[in-house]
Amino acid sequence: MITTPVTESLLHGHLDVEQTARGLLPHRLPARARRRIPDEQLAIAESQPSGVRLAFRTRATTLALHAVPTKRAYPGVPDLPDGVYDLLVDGTPTARATVPGGNLRTVDLATGRTTLTEGPPGTAHFTGLPARDKTVEIWLPHTETTELIALDSDAPVTAVPAATHNRWLHHGSSISHGSNATHPTGTWPALAALAAGLDLTNLGFGGSALLDPFTARAIRDTPADLISLKLGINLVNADLMRLRAFGPAVHGFLDTVRDGHPDTPLLVVSPLYCPLQEDTPGPLAPDFGSGTLRFRATGEPGGGRLTLSVIRAELARIVEARVAEGDAHLHYLDGRSLYGEAEYAEDPLPDDLHPSPEAHRVIGARFARLAFGPGGPLAV
Repeated sequence: MITTPVTESLLHGHLDVEQTARGLLPHRLPARARRRIPDEQLAIAESQPSGVRLAFRTRATTLALHAVPTKRAYPGVPDLPDGVYDLLVDGTPTARATVPGGNLRTVDLATGRTTLTEGPPGTAHFTGLPARDKTVEIWLPHTETTELIALDSDAPVTAVPAATHNRWLHHGSSISHGSNATHPTGTWPALAALAAGLDLTNLGFGGSALLDPFTARAIRDTPADLISLKLGINLVNADLMRLRAFGPAVHGFLDTVRDGHPDTPLLVVSPLYCPLQEDTPGPLAPDFGSGTLRFRATGEPGGGRLTLSVIRAELARIVEARVAEGDAHLHYLDGRSLYGEAEYAEDPLPDDLHPSPEAHRVIGARFARLAFGPGGPLAV
């Protein structure tokens, strides 16, 4: 077996890397942005490698990826399954594996406090791969912070150059991050990217699509051929601002992105259908009344408080106004065209907030058709 240390040249879908005591940690925000992060939730979310993958050419039939995952536990909630590593051969899903061991981060949903317990490295094993020259991708667990150590193989590996396809940069909430998806290529952005043959950079951050200026600057400074921004639901969840602040904040976010991408096709996507907050403001609170984790909205309408209905109307107005001012490459997509009342009736949100794995497949297929298909705003 040949041992190859994992270096940044093997990684795709990240914006930065950090050398830790045990390995290489991919980040989805650059160091400058990470220094501006005001809470642990975003710090954890951006370090979880949703959409990040190793990519290389090889004739190897056996691979072993050594890593230190950081797994999560929530008191009162059943144990979460180990994160999945998806292996693709020439773009085709071929194998899956998990890594035992690793660190454990315990999160108290009521207080937000976290405790980290360190654990040993582990290994994801892949065998029986085709004995020919091929491109291999290993997509990392989308909700497990992962320190990468080394890759063992029975043949040499060669890094694949970055951006061999059109580069799609997407920003959104936990739904874009991949909540409830069971494996990393089962998140809706990954499904849409694979269907359209795009090079994905996923800046979906659980609970943290909050119009942060440092996120806008990260998008501004990242090369991209296509950009989409799914905005709104986290602002309602957190009851973070009122309508008076929301409009200017969206304009400011778009202004910053346009500073770096003046003519790049840019799609603003409003929230999916979610009865919990269609007309009821946040903040959200965890609810264990049914014996499983669900959520409930605790706000009272009025006073400029944001709901999903208010958000959609304001986003549509903002995009229309900016297009009228001359931004011909800016577009709007109502999130209910991806998952609306009909989809909810057939496949309700399991925790009242996040879509099921099957709904991720529906959303990904629809986004690929509506955004990237013929006549779509991001048509490729």
